[in-house]
Amino acid sequence: MSLLSKKEIAELHEINQKQCISIFIPTHRAGKKVLQKEDRLYLKVQLQTVKKELAKTGLHQKTIDTITAPVQQLIDDSSFWRQQSDGLAIFIAENFFQKYTLPIHFKGFNYIADSFYLKPLMPLFVGDGFFYLMTLEISNVHLYECTRHSITEIIIDDLIPENPQDRVGYDYEEKNLQFRTQQAGIGQVMYHGQEAATGKRKNEIKKYLRAINNGIRPLLKDDSIPLIVASQDYLFDIYKGVNTYKNYFDQNINGNFNNVDILEVHEWAWKKISPTFDKKRKDKITRFIDEQGTGKTDTGIGKILPKAFEGKIDTLFCENLADIFGTYKVENDIVIATETEEKEASVSLMNLAAIETFLNGGTVYLLDKKDMPNPNSKINALYRY
Repeated sequence: MSLLSKKEIAELHEINQKQCISIFIPTHRAGKKVLQKEDRLYLKVQLQTVKKELAKTGLHQKTIDTITAPVQQLIDDSSFWRQQSDGLAIFIAENFFQKYTLPIHFKGFNYIADSFYLKPLMPLFVGDGFFYLMTLEISNVHLYECTRHSITEIIIDDLIPENPQDRVGYDYEEKNLQFRTQQAGIGQVMYHGQEAATGKRKNEIKKYLRAINNGIRPLLKDDSIPLIVASQDYLFDIYKGVNTYKNYFDQNINGNFNNVDILEVHEWAWKKISPTFDKKRKDKITRFIDEQGTGKTDTGIGKILPKAFEGKIDTLFCENLADIFGTYKVENDIVIATETEEKEASVSLMNLAAIETFLNGGTVYLLDKKDMPNPNSKINALYRY
């Protein structure tokens, strides 16, 4: 399953054409709704609506059919619909087509403007968003990119030593490091027999783990994404001493995972790390409430959108499934936004604020109205300073 990166969000945001089409539909991983082709029908309905909207702009029918042809091909591709997750996001424009199967449940929706509608993708980066999972064992190391609902392996074979002897340069007695184990419960392992690595052997392991850290470190470019390690305690204790990635989770998933399904490991990882995501959101809401009236918070798109462009927003709270349409212009590097009731000839100012905040290093939460820090406004901002 392909997950979106911040770089891909930036690339999508940079595309500006007269007809940038964004389509979102809910999908199903398996079951009766897949067999009855309900997901295909969702997309077919959205495509019909898009074609009607494009026709209103004066586009020739042949041009409309050419632009939307990749979507029609998806509708007709039976194998594609057997490989879905919770939602499908599609972005099309002249000579451009991209689709993403994602672990987010979308409400059926389409948007046509001079840029893509990317706000619904923000949950990938908070709450149910990214975390890295590394399974760390002697001679068996794997790295994964995860969300709550998905796990994708990142191939690192060419970046790390295959085994300890490749790093320390002589015969490494791995058998002396092995433990006899038995399952003692979810994510737990009982250890018997030989003691953990000490002395010279510990130094050998340290060199090996340092090489692993150095190999994967260039892949972990976004320090906002936490890394959790699944390993035996003694290995994790050594790894902590050589790790250079700041946002690593200080509690490992303890065990020997040679014969454990990675989906189980992923489930254990989420149970351990999920409170971190939820706590961060709650802390930001509390901070917003505490700092109201100090100049460090705002409500209203007219005040917030310019600050999003300036990179001054720490956290943006957007009412989920709501929107704010209007126009904006830049005069002398100052963004002026005007909210309007008319959707025609306007853009989603909330979408623009969300993406500018995100690309400038801020965090964006999509919340139900009742969970908004200030529920009287569709958009709330907590400033960096």
